Amino acid sequence: QVQLVESGGGSVQAGGSLRLSCVASGRAFSTYAMGWFRRAPGKEREFVAAITRSGSNSNYADSIKGRFTISRDNAKNTVYLQMNSLKPEDKAVYYCAATTMGDYATPLGRWYGYWGQGTQVTVSS
Repeated sequence: QVQLVESGGGSVQAGGSLRLSCVASGRAFSTYAMGWFRRAPGKEREFVAAITRSGSNSNYADSIKGRFTISRDNAKNTVYLQMNSLKPEDKAVYYCAATTMGDYATPLGRWYGYWGQGTQVTVSS
């Protein structure tokens, strides 16, 4: 079991930056591959980024590639999502998720068995 708590959301103007954090507690953090997903109002949840257990590999959605960076610090049991050049369409609730189903930076939400409660990101134009 692992518990995930996100933080770092807020309101910014277009072009601004935010860094989301997700702290894990419970089972050894380094045994989980981690992902970030988001759900915008009226839309389905979508993949944002994922990272393998050691942080050696990552994967990004095309819509945020080049603007967002996922990273992790296993010593701090934390995964981060650095978001730069934010756009109004990035507005959503952002969730971190953990999976033990292999060491893959998978974009498939069904692979993730543990989810945080989400943190709101609002971007104004």
